[in-house]
Amino acid sequence: MYTEKVMDHFSNPRNVGEIPDANGIGEVGNAKCGDIMRIYLKVKDNVIEDVKFKTFGCGAAIATSSMVTEMVIGKTLEDALEISNQAVAEALGGLPPAKMHCSNLAADALHEAIKDYMSKQPKEA
Repeated sequence: MYTEKVMDHFSNPRNVGEIPDANGIGEVGNAKCGDIMRIYLKVKDNVIEDVKFKTFGCGAAIATSSMVTEMVIGKTLEDALEISNQAVAEALGGLPPAKMHCSNLAADALHEAIKDYMSKQPKEA
């Protein structure tokens, strides 16, 4: 049912935890299946220096959260905003169709964290 890569990211998730002084936090959830994802960003000079996640959900939800953190470290905010839920699923070698709609919220949580970061930046005159 799940690819080897999905199982690896579920069994050995990368970048789990919180960033106490995160300057961007995004949270998304899906009431239908109960998955909740929170992504913490540390951004410096428009580049994602560090990223952590906390996810309450199924194995696919944990795997997609883990994968998206791997995909964005060292990327600019603009490049990170280009990452879609489909790209995360493809990086994991695919997800079962039944898991695509509720488990793969990782890019959405990332985008919310970036929006949170950007909303805290001083506005240019």
